[in-house]
Amino acid sequence: MFSFFWSWTYNYIRLLVKWFLRKTTGLCELQRICYGEEIGAPRTLGVEKSLHLSRNTSIQSLITYLNSMSEQCRIVGEMEKEILKHSILTVLQAKKINPTIHNRFGFSFGLCVRLIWGYKQMYHEIENLRTTQYSSENLEHEAKLLQLWRLLRPDEELENRISKQWQDIGFQGDDPKTDFRGMGILGLENLLYFSTEYPDVAKHVLSHSLHPTYGYAFAIVGINITSLAYRLMVEGDLRTHIYNYNYSKSTPTIKHFHQFYCYLFYEFDKYWIESKPANIMDFSRILQEFETNIRSALTNLSTVFKINVAVDNI
Repeated sequence: MFSFFWSWTYNYIRLLVKWFLRKTTGLCELQRICYGEEIGAPRTLGVEKSLHLSRNTSIQSLITYLNSMSEQCRIVGEMEKEILKHSILTVLQAKKINPTIHNRFGFSFGLCVRLIWGYKQMYHEIENLRTTQYSSENLEHEAKLLQLWRLLRPDEELENRISKQWQDIGFQGDDPKTDFRGMGILGLENLLYFSTEYPDVAKHVLSHSLHPTYGYAFAIVGINITSLAYRLMVEGDLRTHIYNYNYSKSTPTIKHFHQFYCYLFYEFDKYWIESKPANIMDFSRILQEFETNIRSALTNLSTVFKINVAVDNI
């Protein structure tokens, strides 16, 4: 009962404030956000909230349409341009905004739409990988797994597909497929991207995992990092980084999730070594501390993560 009363009160007061500001400034809420908030996460999160709280039927229909396009992963190429054009025109008409007088609004609003629904589209792409289980009968899966071995162990031949050698790069047993159950093929895709795009860094992190005192299971930790990156995406925390990183670049794609994963893995490895764990039993505690630090950083709406590679001799 209290929550209902609070929700009703909040919405009523919000409508009054919006009406008052519209009358005194001559600008709708979306215009005030696009003109007044900093570019990147502050502006995009503001637009996202305003759109989802809107009671305007045209805007509600637009949201349904955009959700459908992102779920079908159709926000690409020429179709993306048409979707953004349609979104801008819909809001201009719904909010009675003169595009000649407010020519900056369409561009700024369009960038926000691209980020918001690009993020949702990225989610659907990643979810598809996460729910796809590794299959030893899938030749593509097998090829990627063998490629991972060659990237991490270029000077050592894998004697058999089922082999204890997999434990040398941090899998638990003789067949890595069993370790991908939780994160599906996404876990392999992340490890492969890290090893392909940052081969020297990946091999350096692997060398840390083999340290006699501070060692850990490279692949298993990598899959745990996939799980962390996935949670941050699903729960929305990752929006801060993605909205800031992609604002003046491109629509968020799975590539940007992979890059964030690489940042997390590289930084976790450093954090692990700096924490000087007594043994592998400290893993859960240290990973939780690391996650808390990342989540705390993402509460700062100016946060954007970039890999700063510094190879050491630990």
